[in-house]
Amino acid sequence: MPRTTAQNEALRTATRETVQTAAIRVFARDGFTAASIRTIAAEAGLSVGSIYRHYATKHELFDEFLVQATTGLAAAAARLEGPGSPIDLVREFTTAYLADLAADDGAAEFSEVVSQGFSTDTPTGTRARLLAPHRTLWQAFSAVVRRGQEAGQLADGDPDTMTVCYFATLSGLTTMRVALRHDVNLPSAELVLRTLTAATPTATLTAGSDDD
Repeated sequence: MPRTTAQNEALRTATRETVQTAAIRVFARDGFTAASIRTIAAEAGLSVGSIYRHYATKHELFDEFLVQATTGLAAAAARLEGPGSPIDLVREFTTAYLADLAADDGAAEFSEVVSQGFSTDTPTGTRARLLAPHRTLWQAFSAVVRRGQEAGQLADGDPDTMTVCYFATLSGLTTMRVALRHDVNLPSAELVLRTLTAATPTATLTAGSDDD
């Protein structure tokens, strides 16, 4: 019995997801320049022809990741700009990020691939496409830090500098998670947040949680 249109679409979607998962692993392991459609096909357990039926080039495949990344960055910035106390917002963001790193669903590798593309501008144009959404996220986070300081929830210091230190911590944890997998004991959200709360009385750190 021939497959229905719905079955064909489901199979197509599943194949694309398999290809994307494999590509993320290959890009994270080998880098974009060294990666090839043949290597991605082998990682996915598919024929090269199967890959080409969905993506004409590895650039096209990477472009889809960039779209996903920009969408995710925009959503994260919007949440930070939304309602909630500053300490709750940064705790929620941190908890979600660490949960993604802990999961074995490719999120850590995805973040690493996007970061590598941004820092090295590989393929060319990646940095320009990611700069605006990254800057929006950093600015939104810095604004939350400033509000948290005004509310007595976060430590004193330049909000922009504190934001840089915070995201550098997350970036380092991502790199270690990809390289060492389960040999890395990921810290708790509260430990990561000490970058922002080290000089703040403990009572104010937990006060926001009572509102949940």
